[in-house]
Amino acid sequence: MGGRLTRVFRTFNVESRARREISKEKPTPAPRHSTSRLDELADHPEIQEEIYRKDDRLLTLLKDVYVESRDPPVQVKVGGSEHLPCKQEEKRLTKLGNLGDLDVKKVPKGKISIVEALTLLNNHKLHPQIWTAEKIAVEYSLELKEVNSLLEFFIPFAVQEFPKETKKAI
Repeated sequence: MGGRLTRVFRTFNVESRARREISKEKPTPAPRHSTSRLDELADHPEIQEEIYRKDDRLLTLLKDVYVESRDPPVQVKVGGSEHLPCKQEEKRLTKLGNLGDLDVKKVPKGKISIVEALTLLNNHKLHPQIWTAEKIAVEYSLELKEVNSLLEFFIPFAVQEFPKETKKAI
């Protein structure tokens, strides 16, 4: 219902409103600033002369500049390799989870997978005397500072099951 009402107001007297807009005179553009005109350069020949005049002092200074560049010597490998050289990251095998083919097999040293992160957080939560930050750093090839931050700021979820009689009380 609202669409019909708005359409009536939109189409009311459309032709006369359109004629009124078309019959209006076009607005005159704003005047240009006097410095933006290129015609004034033609009026002043001394400016043109200054632009095209060569400055001998600057030319002599430019001639004194000497640039010498040398390319580093090119090293050619004797046993042509098919692959481009790339940075080889040292990788370590992960402590595999239970996802089989979906698990990440190799991780760069200094990083851990999600499964490993959850495992080490859970181990530290259950046995903090055994799984200390130093042992975790050695076990997973991590820096001690990063392990301390990980243990401080990330806490795994704890699942708690309530007995049936307390569920009703809650």
